[in-house]
Amino acid sequence: MTAPARRRGRQLTVQGWLNVVLAVMGVFVLAGAFAGAVLMNRTDAVSRELIDKIQPSRVAAYRLQAAIRDQETAVRGFAIAADDQFLEPYRQGQQTEREAAAEIREHVGDHANLIADLDAVERATAEWRANYAEPFIQTVRPGRPGVVDNTMVQRGKEGFDNIRALFHVQNVDLAAARTAGVKELDQVRNWRDRALAGIIVTFFLTALVLAILARSALVRPLSALAASCRRITEGHFDERIDSRGPLDIRVMASDVEDMRQRIVDELEASREAREQLDEQAIELRRSNAELEQFAYVASHDLQEPLRKVASFCQLLEKRYGDKLDDRGAEYIKYAVDGAKRMQVLINDLLTFSRVGRLSAAHTDVELDEVLDSALSNLETSIEESGAEIVRPSEPLPLVTGDATLLAMLWQNLIGNAVKFRKPDTSPRIVIECQRGTDEQDGQWLLTVSDNGIGIAEEFAQKVFVIFQRLHGRDAYSGTGIGLALCKKIVEYHGGEIWIDNSYTEGTRFRMTLPVAVHEQPEVVLEGAQQ
Repeated sequence: MTAPARRRGRQLTVQGWLNVVLAVMGVFVLAGAFAGAVLMNRTDAVSRELIDKIQPSRVAAYRLQAAIRDQETAVRGFAIAADDQFLEPYRQGQQTEREAAAEIREHVGDHANLIADLDAVERATAEWRANYAEPFIQTVRPGRPGVVDNTMVQRGKEGFDNIRALFHVQNVDLAAARTAGVKELDQVRNWRDRALAGIIVTFFLTALVLAILARSALVRPLSALAASCRRITEGHFDERIDSRGPLDIRVMASDVEDMRQRIVDELEASREAREQLDEQAIELRRSNAELEQFAYVASHDLQEPLRKVASFCQLLEKRYGDKLDDRGAEYIKYAVDGAKRMQVLINDLLTFSRVGRLSAAHTDVELDEVLDSALSNLETSIEESGAEIVRPSEPLPLVTGDATLLAMLWQNLIGNAVKFRKPDTSPRIVIECQRGTDEQDGQWLLTVSDNGIGIAEEFAQKVFVIFQRLHGRDAYSGTGIGLALCKKIVEYHGGEIWIDNSYTEGTRFRMTLPVAVHEQPEVVLEGAQQ
């Protein structure tokens, strides 16, 4: 193959190569089909020639010859017996002769030699009748047999011997025509069989070429590409992918190479980013450790100055209260209140920062026990407000977590429900529990609903942000850290907490908590049995 031809071949796709092979196969098949059709048509023509023309002509020739012999026999019989009945075969033979000759002319009109043989037989027969048969019949008197003229009989015998010779020539030519037809039929059949064999061989050769083409142009390049891809998946990302084979496979290999290069670049960037993250994580751990230390130090160190400020302000009010005017007493009151609120805020911040740090070990926790502990801490506010706590009829489940933090969770949720109640309405707090949905498999879904003032939908996420308050301090006390603490506790336990905005009778909190570890296999087993 020349260089330009190789270049053109490299520009072909797999589909292009298949089209070329199929086109070549189509040309051979069409040529073979055309040749087969021609040979089949010729076979039919030769067969029709033999069956419809030559063979009927031979039969008609035998009838013709038999009719002429009948005429000769009838003349001889009439000469001996002088009976008119012997002339009937003579006349019938002439009619049969004409019919047989007409049939022969109809069938072999395109065979000049056979027509010539027929003409010779008819001329000789006509001469025999004119020179011998008819004159001889005229000499015989019906009913009066006489002596036969030997000269005329000899002349008639010579004439009929000539006719017999022409019969032989006619039969030989008809036999030769049949033999030639049979020979041509055999030749045409041989060519037809060769053409069919050629078509079959073409199919097999095309299949072989397609197999070789598929292996060399498709299987090998794809196998090499697949092997390269496997080596890349094994971690050899630096191995370059070579593009071989037809155009579309080379384009695909080029795309895979581009993808490999992109993966290498991304891995390099990811490696650099991971190294930076590791450095930042180390720095963040160090910073968190410093912040924790600072939080402890700050919270403990700020407690004593705040107590001193509050104590000395109270001493000023007690010792010099009668010497201060109303404004001075009010200032002292503000200072004491600010110090106390700062102390509460520091304690809340300290509590918020401790979530997840002081007790990292999780155990199985009875939610009923931590709920009882929270209700005990809220006993005074519950009695003062006349709140009704509705607990589930079934015992609350066992969960995996920290008992202190879970008690704090219940205390904040129920305390908020008691705090943010409607005026002149006793709080009613309903606690519910059920297994989570398919998306919450392996968790309990807990609900705390109240009949309080509710939370507008636009503030449903804002209330979980630390220090976010929806009301002024003169209306409701607090630091705005309670729900943020609840969110941190729930997320620390691997769950979620949110507000159900479809509930309009007050506020409904929903949260998920994990099922106890030793109960999870039973849950899986129950699911498998179902």
